[in-house]
Amino acid sequence: MNIGLAMGFSQHTPPDFIRETAQLVEDKGIYGIWVPEHVMFFPEYASTYPYSDNGRIPGDPVGLLDPFTTMTYIAAHTRRLRLGTGICLVPQRQPVYTAKMVADVDYLSAGRVDFGIGVGWLKEEFDNLGVDFAQRGRLCDEYLDAMTALWSAGVTQFEGPTVQLSPCHLNPKPVQTPHPPIIVGGESKAALKRVAQRGQGWYGFDLTPEMLEAKLPVLEAELAAAGRSLDDIQLIVSPNRHPVNQQTITGYRALGVQQLVVPLGASSLDKLAVKIDVLLENALG
Repeated sequence: MNIGLAMGFSQHTPPDFIRETAQLVEDKGIYGIWVPEHVMFFPEYASTYPYSDNGRIPGDPVGLLDPFTTMTYIAAHTRRLRLGTGICLVPQRQPVYTAKMVADVDYLSAGRVDFGIGVGWLKEEFDNLGVDFAQRGRLCDEYLDAMTALWSAGVTQFEGPTVQLSPCHLNPKPVQTPHPPIIVGGESKAALKRVAQRGQGWYGFDLTPEMLEAKLPVLEAELAAAGRSLDDIQLIVSPNRHPVNQQTITGYRALGVQQLVVPLGASSLDKLAVKIDVLLENALG
């Protein structure tokens, strides 16, 4: 089981610290870094954050660096580290530009991108972007279909309810073929159906081993309906706020998790190095 890290970088993170963090993480043998996305936050919001007890985003979320800009910066200073969007809010973005950004970062990183995607939860963000929150699932599926068409070889033409592409080229193509893995985030039945129909992996978030075990039969049923099985996808899980220790790591591994994505941060490289060492010791123990 590989170990990845979920790391959010903001206007409070000096660029040199991002570079040194990425190099430290790579040198320690961590498999990948996953970076989140939100283009804006709000001092007051009615939406419910699904991964906290009070429905509020923990901490003081006032701004995040764009995931693709961050991944490009990290790619320039590393050689092996996988680079994941954890997650990209697909229905909020213009799909041609998103396809272009994914392909370009994959090209610049020599094929290290994992395209983690989701539909989002913050209605106020959608409202301010002029996107219909109620249609985000349908838009996500259509945009993914348009993007995979754009990543394919030769001339692209696409006809969808909201996206119509006359014959066109989008280059460079991604290094990974047929394209970077689409890792679908979300724990709802709709998200698991999206994994089965369009994904090369599932990014289950805020799950204990017991919670994961309860979700797997639902995922397997959706995969079977699509003529697929768990062997056809990557199983990626983040404990998020739940404990990470030898017992839980053993539980995730026993359930077939291929990458455990642990949120980790520190105020200094020395403190981060200690945290990584403890994490890896638990993973190897």
